[in-house]
Amino acid sequence: MAEIEFPLESEHVELNQLLKLVGLCDSGGAGKMLVASGAVRVDGAVELRKTCKIRAGQTVTLGEHSIHVRAMG
Repeated sequence: MAEIEFPLESEHVELNQLLKLVGLCDSGGAGKMLVASGAVRVDGAVELRKTCKIRAGQTVTLGEHSIHVRAMG
């Protein structure tokens, strides 16, 4: 599994934007389609809310990619 560390610069990031920011899709719209398809998990559970707020300490999984969101600093 490919591990990705994402340093969070604010309180949260929307799920579809996180997928775009780490390079797993080309746009926020593509991220929304991935989430809507049921392919994305947050902390092990399928997440269907496209703009779900992801905060430091959470893990987002898409296929073989695992994104660990951590607080800056």
